[in-house]
Amino acid sequence: SLTKAYAATPTNLKIIDLYVVFAVATALVQVVYMGIVGSFPFNSFLSGVLSCIGTAVLGVCLRIQVNKDNKEFKDLPPERAFADFVLCNLVLHLVIMNFLG
Repeated sequence: SLTKAYAATPTNLKIIDLYVVFAVATALVQVVYMGIVGSFPFNSFLSGVLSCIGTAVLGVCLRIQVNKDNKEFKDLPPERAFADFVLCNLVLHLVIMNFLG
């Protein structure tokens, strides 16, 4: 079953999964909050949601690159994948801050 297969997943991939789930959950909370309260500063709402979704996408990319079962990135060391993740997050959040104004 899925639970047994996921139990064999390495811990570092489970941590990345948790990070991605948290980022998506944060985006959903922001969407629900906007639906209840309103979207007066709409660019702030968009910045928050796009930041969460962008971070989740970068987390999924990190998970793909760090996974030992993935043969496509077998020559890429995990340190390089993490450095790419950090650099891309920095660029993403600089763009988000610029969008805020």
